[in-house]
Amino acid sequence: MAAVIRGKDQIIDLVILSLISEGHILVEDVPGVGKTTLAKALAASIDAPFGRVQFTPDLLPTDVVGVNVWDRGTNRFEFRRGPIFNGVVLADEINRASPKTQSALLESMAERQVTVDGVTHPLPTPFMVIATQNPTDHEGTYPLPESQLDRFLMRISVGYPDRGAELAILEDLGDDSDAVAALRPVLSTAQVNGLAAAVRTVHVAPALRGYLVDLAEASRRHPDVSIGISPRATLALQRVARARAATRGRTFVVPDDVKELAHPVLAHRIRLTPEAAVRGTRTSDVVAEVLDRVPVPDPGDAGQT
Repeated sequence: MAAVIRGKDQIIDLVILSLISEGHILVEDVPGVGKTTLAKALAASIDAPFGRVQFTPDLLPTDVVGVNVWDRGTNRFEFRRGPIFNGVVLADEINRASPKTQSALLESMAERQVTVDGVTHPLPTPFMVIATQNPTDHEGTYPLPESQLDRFLMRISVGYPDRGAELAILEDLGDDSDAVAALRPVLSTAQVNGLAAAVRTVHVAPALRGYLVDLAEASRRHPDVSIGISPRATLALQRVARARAATRGRTFVVPDDVKELAHPVLAHRIRLTPEAAVRGTRTSDVVAEVLDRVPVPDPGDAGQT
């Protein structure tokens, strides 16, 4: 992936951690920084089928999940799968679709299956949605409510490349589609599923679980917060901390795993008070304050024991 996503090793790391944590990512950024290329490169790297949905106000739920169509030859309905039935799905400009269509996608993400006319169709594994939205364009959009944002394991921003990376892009890549097409799989989908299973076995010490709960409680008591970190958020942070530990060759989670991932996992799940929003406070500021205030467990208590 680094061959086509230049200068963004940290972003690639977060995407891989989300993949083996069996989570989904919301990429909030301006056009042209490589969001589509990122999703295509991930699919190519794990040899997974890639699907793309361009969200528009007139998009219907059936355009995403699929629909039953009458087949005259067999005299019965046949299910035609939508683009959600792919290993990696790019949901482009998700905030341009109606709330009903957004819900159809997000319910599929949570349940990893689609039910149409009473029949349930399982989605492939691995299955990951990379959704995008432009934070500066609000005309004709339907902002995701907090309950829907909570379905995403992480929210990230790719950002502009630095000067050196942008020069390399101009010199080496040229046509992004050609660059992605040249990628060869480094893992099979079966290996990705195996890694996800291994992540679930990584040990989390009781002291570290207590640290996760302390972070959540501190966010709920914060004076600038109206809705703090939920139990779903602490479960998500524990899951991705396990993934980070596994990719670092450990069988146990340490406090740094939690601290390094707190911002992308937690910031989008917090709602500020109106007064804090008017002052220009950001949810990332709250996460930083919470991390600074909550005592970190002793290494002996938070390690393997």
